[in-house]
Parts: sequence; C-alpha cells; structure tokens
Amino acid sequence: MPGMVMFGRRWAIASDDFVFPGAFELFIRMIWWIGILVLYSIHKGKFNCTGGGLLHSYLLVLLILLAAIICAVSAIVCISMQGTISNPGPRKSLPKLLYTRLGLYIPELVWAVVGAIWVSDTDVHCERTVVNVVFWTVIASWVIIIFTIVAVAIVFDPLGGKKTLYLADDINRNLESSQSGQLFYNVKKTATRVWETRIRLLCCCIMQDDDHRVAFTSIAELFRTYFSDTDLVPSDIAAGLTLLHQEQDKVENCPKEPEEVLPGSLTDDLDIELENAAHYMQFAAAAYGWPYYIYTNPFTAFCKLNGDCCRNSPTDFDIIGGDRLNFHFGSILKITGLQYRDFIHISFHNKIFEIPFFVALDHKKEAIVVAVRGTLSFEDILTDLSAECEDLTLEDILENGFVHKGITQAANYIYRRLINDGILNKAFTIAPEYKLVIVGHSLGGGTASVLAIMLRNSFPTLRCYAFSPPGGLLSKSLADYSKSFIVSVIVGKDLVARLSMPNMEDLKRRIVRIVANCNRPKYQILLYGCWYEVFGGDPDNFPTELDGRNQAALTQPLLAEESLMMHRSPSYNAIEDESPLDAPPQSRHLYLPGKIIHIVEKTSSRRWCSSDVKYTARWSKETAFSNILISPKMITDHMPDVVLKALNNLTEEKASCITCQIEGDFHTNTV
Repeated sequence: MPGMVMFGRRWAIASDDFVFPGAFELFIRMIWWIGILVLYSIHKGKFNCTGGGLLHSYLLVLLILLAAIICAVSAIVCISMQGTISNPGPRKSLPKLLYTRLGLYIPELVWAVVGAIWVSDTDVHCERTVVNVVFWTVIASWVIIIFTIVAVAIVFDPLGGKKTLYLADDINRNLESSQSGQLFYNVKKTATRVWETRIRLLCCCIMQDDDHRVAFTSIAELFRTYFSDTDLVPSDIAAGLTLLHQEQDKVENCPKEPEEVLPGSLTDDLDIELENAAHYMQFAAAAYGWPYYIYTNPFTAFCKLNGDCCRNSPTDFDIIGGDRLNFHFGSILKITGLQYRDFIHISFHNKIFEIPFFVALDHKKEAIVVAVRGTLSFEDILTDLSAECEDLTLEDILENGFVHKGITQAANYIYRRLINDGILNKAFTIAPEYKLVIVGHSLGGGTASVLAIMLRNSFPTLRCYAFSPPGGLLSKSLADYSKSFIVSVIVGKDLVARLSMPNMEDLKRRIVRIVANCNRPKYQILLYGCWYEVFGGDPDNFPTELDGRNQAALTQPLLAEESLMMHRSPSYNAIEDESPLDAPPQSRHLYLPGKIIHIVEKTSSRRWCSSDVKYTARWSKETAFSNILISPKMITDHMPDVVLKALNNLTEEKASCITCQIEGDFHTNTV
C-alpha cells in the first residue's frame, strides 16, 4: 500500500509492515517481563541492601513500563494484520498506536539512564545476581532504542515531505497550471538530487572525475524516472515478486501450445555452436581473473596461485594495469590452459567505461581471441547502469541503430586500443591465417557484441560469442544485422538477459496489478512466499479481484491499482505506445544480440542445489526474453560458472551419445 504518513511526511513503510518486527519485539518483551517479574517476586521484601530502595522502585516501574509497551505492541501487531495491501481501511487507527508506542520510548530512555546510573554506582552492595540482571536489562533497553533509531533512519524517505504535498494536492491540482507544473518540476529535481547523493555515497570508495559525475547524474535520472510514478514500499515489491513467481509457476504447469520450430539450417549447427561456446566460455570466465578462479576452486586456488606469484614471466606481451602478485594472470593461465607465449596483450586497467580485456592466440581453434571481462567493480556497475540509448550508425544498415550508451562507450575504448595501438595488427602478424573471435560474459558479453559490430567491416570472418549479455543492448535493426556473426548464450531464467527499461516497466506494472488486487494480508503472502521459495510445493491460489473479470476489462487499471500509481512515467506509457521511436531514450525497445541459444534445465533433483541438473538447448527468438521471470535461480543462472557448467554438460552428453552410437554400430557390424 502507499507509504504511511506520520509527522506530516511520507515514510518508506506501510501500515501492514509491523507484523513481523512487532511480533519479534513482543516475543523479546514478554521474556523480558516474565524474567523481571520472577526476579521481583523472589527478592520481594529483601531490598534492604545499600541502594535497595532505588532497585525496588526501578524494578516495579520497569514491570509497569514493560506491560504498557507489551500492550501497545500487541495492539500494533493485531491492527497491522488487518485488511489487505490495497485496503488500509481496517488499519486507519495504526498511526495513533504508533504515536503512543513512540511516546513510551521517552520513559524507557529515562529508565535506561536510571538503570545505568544504579549499575555503575560503586556504593551499591546488593546481591550479585540482581546486579547482573539489572545490568543486562539496561543493555537490552539501549539495544532496542538504538535499533529503533536505525530502523527510523532506514524507513526515512528524504522526499517524504514533497510527496505528501504532491499527493495531497493531486485531486484538485491542474497539471496545465504553471504553479502545479513548477511544483512537479521541483519534486523531480529534488528526487534526482537525492538519488545522485545515494549513488555518490555508495561509490565513495572510488576516485571520481567528470565521467563519474556525468554517470551519476544520468543514473540518478534513470532511477528517479523509474520509481517516481508508484507509491510502493519495499515489502510491497517483495510480496509482488513472490506472487508473480507463484503465478508464473502455475502458468508453466499448464499445457502449452507447441513452440514455433526454427529453420532446419539453424537446428543443424546448434551442436557445433554449443561446442564452440563451451570452448570460448573458458576465455570469457578467465577474464575475471583470480576472483573467479578462487570462487570455483576455494580450497586449492591459493596454493596453486602462490606457486606462480613469484615466478618471473616472459615479457613478450603487454600488461596494462595492476597485477603485482601475478594472481590475475596466473588465474587466466590455469583457466584457459594457454602458455605465456600465447598472450598478445593483457589489460587490467579499470575505470568507468573502460573495462579489462586480454588478447590471446587459441591454437586449438586457430583463432585470435579477444576476451572482455564482465562486471566486477563499482566502475563496471556504473557502466552497466548508464543505460540511456545512443545512436550507432553503420553503412550496412539503412536504419539508425540504437545501443546501450555505457556498454557502447566501453566497446569504443577497447576498439581504440585494438586498432589505434596496433594490438590486432601485432596478433595477425604472428598468426595471419587465424580468425578473429570476440567473447565476453555479462557486461563483457554486451561489450564484445558491440565491439564485434564495429569490427565487422574490417574483419568479415569475425565471430562473437556473448554469454549472458544484458537484454537492453541493441535496437531491432542492429540485432537482426548481428545474427550472421554473433551467438548469444542464455541459461534458464537469467535476470540480466531480460533486463531492459521496457521489461522493468512491465515488471513494475505486473507487481502493481497483482499486489493491488490480492485479497490476502501481506504477512500471509510473505510467510507462504518464503516457504515456497525455500521448500517448494504447490503455488498458493491467492484469490484476487482479477478473478472472474473478462480480458477486455483487464486492459483498464482497477481502482486499487490506480491508488498505487501517482502518475505514469514516460517509459511506463511507452510500453503501450505503438510507436517506440517516439518514446524517451530510456524506454526504447532494445534486444539481445545475434542468434540466441537458450539453455534450460531438463531435470533437477533439488530446488536450490544444481549438482544433478541436466540441460537441454534450443535456438530462441529475442521475443522469448521480453519479460522478466521470477525464480530463485534468476541470479545464479547468470553466474559464469553456471553457464560454463551447463555448456560442458551439453557437450559431454552429446559426446557420450556419439560414443554410444559408434559402439552400437560396431556391435551391429560384428554380428
């Protein structure tokens, strides 16, 4: 539901968010109250020690104060359990209870100070057990007070005052008037400034130059645009995600229409491309250096790398950036299985829009491989989030192409290094008959794809393998153009491969709709959702106001849904717009590059652990990734080790099938 309004401002917490924290505090307070009551009963009439009179008064008042707090918290929990997310009516008395509960913090604070003074008084000579109990009581009081202050800071919304003003005036204001227009402009400007401050604080540990400041402003504007048109709190989003996951699983369990069969020529080369992808994925994973190697070999990696860190390596290749202990390069050697002499250039240099890569000779496939690293630093995250659209015009394409701005700038950086610094010339001088192959995972996959498009005219035989690239990367014209030389590999329900602004807007719209029209309290949704995510089971059939409505009626927002939408953002409206070229730059439809191999699980014995997973692969269209799928594996399916494991599983299964077939033919011929 919309955030609560207290003290004249909106807070990032709803009136139905007090069930779990309130129940936890109630549990602690009850144990506390019972313990103090037992202590008081045992020592009643025995407070004749030095300082005993103050102790008697302290315990008595503490019992009364705890009883009052328990009553207030119990009332808050009971009221917070009432109603639904979009129906806060039964909870309208909650703010008054919260004011009462906050008021009880004043005597609690005073009594915590009194207890601290009594415990620290050296003249007190009461029984040691009593002193220890009072001491821990004082500690507990201060811990709860500190946690409350932290919780208030977390749910504090810097824009709460302006949002409250904006929402209160929403019914009567005229958007055409200059006054309301100026008010709306001020709200947007303040929201952008708040997001920019948050991003700066998150990136406080990195050096900031003009590129960083431009990126901060661009990303802040992106976040402001996305979050400005809804009035949801974080728990609403969590409830919406778990509802969407269960709804999605119910749909997947229903009978489906057969998928469209792709042309036979594509099916014929699937096995070849899978074999190539499994081989080149090792290079894409190696680009991550020692973090990936240690992650995949946690018990032996340090021992193996320590043996190489002090070894002097040949200097026949260029190394840019810091690798003082030789850990990065040592990891690359072990993952790829190459020799020192096979490397042409290695760059560990990392800034915003400038990401590490290496160029090596792959004698097994007779290829010059350019491997681009994926996201591994704050600078890389800023590159990822610089998601505005940028023009990329090529002679071979009649229409103008749009690309992801941050990734395109990273590709431009590597392009300049490869061409202007003569790195590719050096490589082809050594191996003129080899072909050029560009690979990368995640951010590296997106950068490799754009880089391949830039180099295509100069190297017509170029091939590119993009593993789990970002979904919002290329416009339709560029995506179609790249199908002849780029292969994208996506595993399962990978979130990153489905990330684009239109997809995010679609997810927001689905969350708002399913949350606003679910007839269950939020705490029930979250409780069952946690159980379902951890232990599985059947999706809960949550009743909603959508049940029984015809499809035509569902095209219009319901009243409950409208209550969670302050106004529609331009990118939200662009989803329903028939002309994407008229949409704002952030909301243009961008797609995955090249032909797409989608690898999905065939069998799995356990929900979270994937040790017994078998995979199957098929060619897919870019439209198959037009919405975000909710799953416990939506993050893990993106990880490079999972991608490599899936590819190796498929190639090994294919090799074993071929071996069995050969043995069967041999026995048949023998008979």
